[in-house]
Amino acid sequence: MQNSVATSWLSSVKSFLHPRVITMLFLGFSAGIPLLLIFSSLSVWLIESGIQRSTVTYFSLAALGYSFKFLWAPLIDRLPVPFLTHILGRRRAWLLISQCLVISAIVFMAFIDPSQGEDHLIFMAFAAIFLGISAATQDIVIDAYRIESADISLQALMSSTYIVGYRIGMLASGAGALILASYFESNVNGIYKYSAWHWTYLCMALLMLVGVFTTLKIPEPTRGKKDFSKYTTVQYLQFLMLFIICIIIFIMTYIMLKEPALWGKSILSELITAPLGNFVIELLRLINALSNAALAAYLLSQTKFVNKELVWISYIAPVSDFFSRYGKSIALALLVFIGFYRVSDIVLGVIANVFFLEIGFTKLQIATVVKTFGLFMTIIGGILGGLLAVRYGMIKILFLGAILTVITNLLFMVLASSGNDIFLLYLVISADNLSAGIASAAFVAFLSSLTNISFTAAQYAVFSSLMIFMPKLIGSYSGSIVDGIGYSNFFLVASLMGVPVIILLYFLNKYAKFDTHQAPSVGK
Repeated sequence: MQNSVATSWLSSVKSFLHPRVITMLFLGFSAGIPLLLIFSSLSVWLIESGIQRSTVTYFSLAALGYSFKFLWAPLIDRLPVPFLTHILGRRRAWLLISQCLVISAIVFMAFIDPSQGEDHLIFMAFAAIFLGISAATQDIVIDAYRIESADISLQALMSSTYIVGYRIGMLASGAGALILASYFESNVNGIYKYSAWHWTYLCMALLMLVGVFTTLKIPEPTRGKKDFSKYTTVQYLQFLMLFIICIIIFIMTYIMLKEPALWGKSILSELITAPLGNFVIELLRLINALSNAALAAYLLSQTKFVNKELVWISYIAPVSDFFSRYGKSIALALLVFIGFYRVSDIVLGVIANVFFLEIGFTKLQIATVVKTFGLFMTIIGGILGGLLAVRYGMIKILFLGAILTVITNLLFMVLASSGNDIFLLYLVISADNLSAGIASAAFVAFLSSLTNISFTAAQYAVFSSLMIFMPKLIGSYSGSIVDGIGYSNFFLVASLMGVPVIILLYFLNKYAKFDTHQAPSVGK
């Protein structure tokens, strides 16, 4: 019996050497580079340039491209890239395009000095949004490639190596960026130096070539292939124009609703100075803008402006398929669970670097402990999460990850009361990153198991967008919340956010009759 168990574990470990599994290490690295260039590294840059903390945390909204990527994921599923699709294939063509856009966005940011006034800060915001959208597009294609290149038996291990690569990419753009900025003397004797961050971001752009070379080397997946010849070039262009028009309507509506008084929300205007009031107003603005864009899409699809079948199969069919497979009640519960599983972890992470700086840790200490040492703990957690998910099933490890996240986030309260204690920082980062790695590996594999291969990019984009939408939106106000209640209470609130997730997972597991190694099946 013991020999059988040992053989099973050894077989699982050897599976990490599968070419598809190794590929995800490099693609994960490429996906991990942009994120911290929008979050923590950019936050440090802005703080050093004299930007207020509350303004800095608003820049996390630039990553909302990750939350809204489901809007253009169907285009990537359906639209061929002229010339490149014929040469590289559907997934690799879009992957190369997205990686080139990411490089361009990082270079754009490198040539902006936010300390030069409001105009430059606005340009930096646009550059960060451009990076967020480009990086989200890359994620759409990588996720689709991962799901289509191997069956469910390899997904947990591929998720693990993807997370390992992702975290190494985050190490490069987090700790690596801070080390480079220090090397280029970004803040010697309290004096801000723009050129240090300029060269740091250019170095980050060069690291994206790892993803480009990987894209050119890997084979095109054979599962889920689509026939692009079914529709004409004109029909594809009309479909693209429909998307562009809807995006313009979304942006215009969102901007027009900037002042709450314009849309008669007098009761909310009384809360405008409170973080909760700002959050509710921002959420309503987003819902209103999305509704107007959806209405415009529906009305235009009823005309000869666009092919109705192409619109249906791209946007409606993926949603219809998901609800038909799981039923309305279970499907809605699954979407809520997906949207809040990582809320506790992400909300805390938005302001973590600012917190470390403000309690007295240096950039070098943050780079060494939080980014470098923390990376190894995340790698261990990711690998362990993948192995445990294969061994015991994804649901059990989802439970484990959720419980560990709640517990480890409470440790930040201890650090907040203790202050600059390097030993305690090591302990907190060890526990936090280990639990995050375990939870993420199981969660990514779980989302992959929910995806229908016929709608890979569209469905997974919806899942992964939901996964970060609410946490990112709440996290964008973390600076204001901390100003109001302090760090200790903020960490307590962030930790308690994870409790309802555990309860919801319990009921899902009870009523959806999950197969712990495969996708869930709804009981009769």
